[in-house]
Parts: sequence; C-alpha cells; structure tokens
Amino acid sequence: MEKIIKAAVERGASDLHIKAGDVFRARINGKLVPLTKQRLTPDQTRSIALKLLSSDEERARIDRMKDFDCSWGMPGVGRFRVNVLRQRSSFMIVMRVIPFTVPTIESLGLPDVIQRIAESERGLILVTGASGSGKSSTVAAMVHHLNRNTQRHIVTIENPIEFLHRDLNSSVTQREVGVDTDSVAIGLHAALRQDPDVVMIGDIGDPGTIETALRAAETGRLVIGVLPTADVATTVAHVIAALPREERDLGRMRLAESLTAIVSQQLLARRDEKGRVAAVEVLLATPAMRAVLRDSVEPADIRAAMAAARKDGMQTFEQHVGELVSSNAITGETGRIAAHLPAHSPAAAALARRGKRGANA
Repeated sequence: MEKIIKAAVERGASDLHIKAGDVFRARINGKLVPLTKQRLTPDQTRSIALKLLSSDEERARIDRMKDFDCSWGMPGVGRFRVNVLRQRSSFMIVMRVIPFTVPTIESLGLPDVIQRIAESERGLILVTGASGSGKSSTVAAMVHHLNRNTQRHIVTIENPIEFLHRDLNSSVTQREVGVDTDSVAIGLHAALRQDPDVVMIGDIGDPGTIETALRAAETGRLVIGVLPTADVATTVAHVIAALPREERDLGRMRLAESLTAIVSQQLLARRDEKGRVAAVEVLLATPAMRAVLRDSVEPADIRAAMAAARKDGMQTFEQHVGELVSSNAITGETGRIAAHLPAHSPAAAALARRGKRGANA
C-alpha cells in the first residue's frame, strides 16, 4: 500500500480511492485513473482501513463505522485527509493528499488581491468552491501569509487538521474536531474566549456556525470560513437562507456590514494537460458593494457589481476565465463551462475567439 500511495503522490495525485472490488485509483490532473490491475477484496480493504485509524478505540469499532473522518501521515511522502465509508456493505477509503509544505499565495497562482484580503484586520472572509476545488490550500496559504508577516494569535478549527502550521511570527493554535474539541460549534464558541485575532473555520455550512461566525466578525476578529458553495452569488444566498426566516432582512444587513470578502474558485484542466489552474471569483466589501448587498441578493445584481469593479480587485469567473483563455492556459471550451455560459451564447462565442487567438499566439 505504501509503495502505491508514494507512486501516486509522485505523479501529482490529489486523491486516492481504495474500494473493495475495485483497483487502486488516483485523481491526477482532475481525472480518476487506475494505478493497479488487481482488485481489492473486502478483507484487504478492511485491513487498509485499520492501518489508517490512529487509535485502538477507533480500530475496536471499525465494524460499526459507516462514515468516519481522520488524518494519516506517511513519513517522507505527505499527510492525508481520510474518509472511511461503507458501500455495498464493504469498506471504501478516500484519501485527500495534503503536502507537508504549506502552500503560498504565489505558488498557487492566486490573484494578488488574495494577499490584501488575508491581511484584513477584521471581518468575515468566505472561501468557497465545490469539493476538490482547492479551498483548503487557499485558506492554508492565507493563514501561512499571516503567520509569516503578522504578529497575531490564529486559531483554526478543522475536521480533520490538514496542513500543519509552525509558529513563525504569529502563534497558530490548531484544534481538530473529535480530538481537541467536540464539534465545530463548541470549538468556535470556545475560540472567542482564547484571545484570538484570527479564527479559521474549516466548515461553516450549518446555520448555527454561520450565526456564530457572523457574531465573531462583528466583535472585531478576522474570521476565515470555508463553504462548499459554487460561486459568490450562491454563497451570499446560502448564508442568508441559513438564518431564521424572520431574521433574514436583518441578516442581510449584518452580512453587508461584517463581510470583508468572498473568494470562490474552481480548478480547471490546463490546455497543455500539465496539471490544473485556479479560476477565481472575488467579491470585496467596498462601500458600493455593501450597498448592493443591503438592497439585493439577486445573483445578477451581485455579478454586475463585481464585473464593474475590476479596478478594485473584484472579478467574476467569466472575467478570469477570459484571461486564462487569452493567455493560453485553458481552452475556450473549458472556460465556457467554468463560466456557466450557454454553448451558443454571444459570450461563449467571444470566449472561443479568444481561445483561438491564444492557441495561435
């Protein structure tokens, strides 16, 4: 197993899939590819799951597990976020690769505005995207930037802990749900009593956590939260919808005042098939954008305001994928799909023309 995992990481795998009745598979450059020819038996898969569990208590209840999250490290190779699940009454394991080296904003190829967002003194920053879109890496890069360049107390609440941060100029306290605290909600409430300057929450999807994150931002802390929403407009709608119906008008006002930025991202296949590149949508809570959010949460209004404020550092997916197509980083068709453009729309046609110019450059 170790040899297969090491080979997958060396090939740039982002995830490994280990399932009874199937071969080892790895997601490389966005595609799920087989690594072996021999199919795993249920007993083999169960033995691998046992090896990945970190305590005798967990191993003792393996046959009662249906969904379980943990982390696992392999010396000299990397750390992994592990999900053990049942399917067809047998075990399956999905392992997300977490490099030992904490990424930087520069190494991820993120827009320069992300550095400015990370340096905010207070407010709510939401980093969003679908599963596998690179959210965890972006948040880790933001925390690392603060750790290198500021003197703050940074508290993270993660399930499980992914990137390990050494104390540099800041003090970083990392708490794992189920190990260091009982739940995200309890950990977040406790963090507010731990003299934090920055609180990073690995998942703020449930209504109670969203409410507490808003309150934390309103008290003058910088709160960085992760949501599995696809784009900026969907994120705004999700946060408002998570509040009680009778509080949504007030909640829209609170979000408009406490929000610092929303960063949504996708990972897109490069034209040369050598890895993937991040497409990033950015909302900044400028006075003009706060006014928009107070008055409306309609997606078209939010996107129009973002598109018109490019000079402030905002951008829509359509704008950023247009740049990526023009620079020959991705194909026009990849950009069209990422920007959610209808196949025969004028915007899609314009993107295709940019793609042809980029390919001929």
